[in-house]
Amino acid sequence: MRKKLLPFLAVCTALSAAAQDDLPKDYLPKEFHAGRRAALRQLMPANSVAIVFAYPTRNFSNDVDYMYHQNPDLYYFSGYKEPQSMMLIFKDEQTDSAGKKYAEVLFVQKRNAQAEQWTGRRLGTEGAQTRLGIPMAFNAEDFKNFNVDFAKFEKIIFDRLPADVADNPRDRADLYDLISQFKQKAAMPEDYSKDARFDNRAFRQMTGTLREIKTPEELVLLRKAVEISCEGQNEVMKAVRPDMSELEIQGLHEFVHKKYGAEGVGYGSIVGAGENGCVLHYMENTKTKVGTSLLLMDVGAEYHGYTADVTRTIPAGGKFSAQEKIIYQIVYDAQEAAFKLLKDGAKWSEANTAARDVIADGLLKNGIIKNKNEVGRYYPHGLSHHIGLDVHDRGNSAVLKKDMVITIEPGIYIPEGSDCDKKWWSIAVRIEDDALITQNGYELLSSNAPRSVEAIEKMIAQKSALDDFKLPALKSAQPVKKGF
Repeated sequence: MRKKLLPFLAVCTALSAAAQDDLPKDYLPKEFHAGRRAALRQLMPANSVAIVFAYPTRNFSNDVDYMYHQNPDLYYFSGYKEPQSMMLIFKDEQTDSAGKKYAEVLFVQKRNAQAEQWTGRRLGTEGAQTRLGIPMAFNAEDFKNFNVDFAKFEKIIFDRLPADVADNPRDRADLYDLISQFKQKAAMPEDYSKDARFDNRAFRQMTGTLREIKTPEELVLLRKAVEISCEGQNEVMKAVRPDMSELEIQGLHEFVHKKYGAEGVGYGSIVGAGENGCVLHYMENTKTKVGTSLLLMDVGAEYHGYTADVTRTIPAGGKFSAQEKIIYQIVYDAQEAAFKLLKDGAKWSEANTAARDVIADGLLKNGIIKNKNEVGRYYPHGLSHHIGLDVHDRGNSAVLKKDMVITIEPGIYIPEGSDCDKKWWSIAVRIEDDALITQNGYELLSSNAPRSVEAIEKMIAQKSALDDFKLPALKSAQPVKKGF
């Protein structure tokens, strides 16, 4: 058996090496991740250790898993993208039995030729050492016997432990085992909230402080994710037709994203026509014809782990109706009011209040609400959030800071049956843009996707590169013939 396996291993190794030749050149460098670990150490309390686990894999259907998405924190501090892994980050340098100094240890999936043939190439310990720059990289199975004395640390810092993690009985070094071994090594009590040494709040506080401020390397990737998302919005505006389905429009967005190299989307794409736009996180996208109603498109490309979050609301028929234009302009003016307050040191709450006041005034003026206190009926969400490795990225500060990247996304949603004139029913408008906070203001990263009524109608009138993309009709879509 061993003799048969060796040639197979050699072939897999050769294929792995050949497959690495033509990769994107703009991934975050290992120096970025090392810098983030150093920044974390600056925030960690004396004599402490931080533990970061990978996210679990999730089953999609029978023996097929969902596309794996790494814990953003583990990626942020290591660059490692694979499951069944964990990292230890020490406040102070440690010394092993051979006298070697180290400040972090990464435990990774073991190379396995047979598994890699089915589920993809693994980095392994050698790859983690050379490509990620982490000398103390071991296979996950080595954690069980790794000499770490958790009892000597005053603080053991971690995020919420991954929940509902399946135990694979054929793998004695999977995530389930890593968590179990950590608990045992650290003598973690069942209710660790009563033990001051175990702190799962400080980790989120510290990572929020770090991740809310984007480094120059991160801004390069965020700018590209936003630009790709805007190009998707622009091409769809030019290509949209009333006979298109929501699903087709979603596909056009995501085709443009992938054409520019985005690996996926940062969240489920929202493409809601008419009444569907009133559902804030509508993701069915099943309407077969969008017609001439408003079309709300909240779609963000994810590029190398960083996600944009851009929403445009357009008239699928090419022109806004009188009522649609009124509602759209209220939302546009609310966004403009918020933009004016963005700068380093400004309070988040002030921009939120400014946008909400504009919407309340507009709804009251047009008789849609009877007093300003009812504004939440048609504007039920907040104005803003961070974006980055998560679409709702980590952050702590009550004030805006230079190099934060945030959304500004006011909206109005008037569902059918609302307590107002029927002429407003089923109108839903959200305008969402991504802004980089600067010393004295902001930079609108998503400015190349039109926002105003006039600019949107002008864009819709243009020819799209997708206009000539035609597919043959499916035979299965033809009417069924009667008889034999």
